[in-house]
Amino acid sequence: MSSFVRDVSIYAAVGLLMTVVACSTTESPIGKASASLYDRLGGKPAITAVVDEFVGNVAKDARINGRFATTDIPRLKGHLVDQVCSASGGPCTYSGRDMITTHKGMGIKNAEFSAIVEDLIAALNTFKVPETEQKELLGLLGPMKPDIVEMP
Repeated sequence: MSSFVRDVSIYAAVGLLMTVVACSTTESPIGKASASLYDRLGGKPAITAVVDEFVGNVAKDARINGRFATTDIPRLKGHLVDQVCSASGGPCTYSGRDMITTHKGMGIKNAEFSAIVEDLIAALNTFKVPETEQKELLGLLGPMKPDIVEMP
């Protein structure tokens, strides 16, 4: 696998991770309907913790970890945190590539996308992110699937 393809895979994971990370928190202010998802997740520190856990899950997942063999992991984590932070209503700015550009030609399969989502859910569960916030975060991720998956 070329370095370019691996880098693109990293950005694909970033898009998925950002969705997962947005749901991470141990102290969600439930009942504050007016609070942003970012605030309900616990802000950037909680998102960072979820992303760290998520990336660790991906690293242990034989179904997909080969896609990240040459990835700059600190860079990936930074992009994921910014993406989730921004998407969830936080003050961060995601400066990475869009999901279509990032994943074009990578041949990402449905099974790989599902594996990433499962790893994200596991990270969210580790931090006991409430179901409502998980669903909201995953709702941000789902529409990105057609931009990422190229193979059934």
